[in-house]
Amino acid sequence: MSKGLLISIEGPDGAGKTSVLEALLPRLKEVYPGQVITTREPGGVAISEQIREVILDVDNTAMDAKTELLLYIAARRQHLVEKVLPELEKGNMVIMDRFIDSSVAYQGAGRGLEQTEIAWLNAYATDGHKPDVTLLFDVDSETGLKRIAANGEREVNRLDLEKLDMHQRVRKGYLDLAMVESERIKLIDASQPFDKVIEDAWQIIKSYL
Repeated sequence: MSKGLLISIEGPDGAGKTSVLEALLPRLKEVYPGQVITTREPGGVAISEQIREVILDVDNTAMDAKTELLLYIAARRQHLVEKVLPELEKGNMVIMDRFIDSSVAYQGAGRGLEQTEIAWLNAYATDGHKPDVTLLFDVDSETGLKRIAANGEREVNRLDLEKLDMHQRVRKGYLDLAMVESERIKLIDASQPFDKVIEDAWQIIKSYL
């Protein structure tokens, strides 16, 4: 069996990664020999979607940072073994809306949890699996939050309600990751016109096909 291609898309809230993915899908399906599967974290399978509801519920303001991290890790494990790995084994392309780097950025940089512990938990949950390539859509926090406020269709979750400084720490966490893992994580300026952002993302993915 041929191994598929695992792509993750990351970025701070309001970076527009989900919109870019929707725009890219028709092109990817044209050129990729296998199926193109899109999925998300937390979620993607029934158990992980149930965990997602708990994590993102706006009423769960009492949630401790470590509880939040462990719930994400649990959702990640279930999603990976039940959906992602089986699709890769079939030779399909799997595009994940968020994956391991989100925990480093949000719970590490954002919440101040120990990075080495997050790295260990990620490795434990994924058996060391990492994406073949990660597209990191970067936008400054003020712009990202304005976009969220202007998008009436988007679900507003518990993390969207965090103060500006939390979002700024998350963004810095992502940028630090991109410097450390520049081979895997490809930075895209998401403040550019939408068509340019799509084209930048397309060129990166194309080089892996």
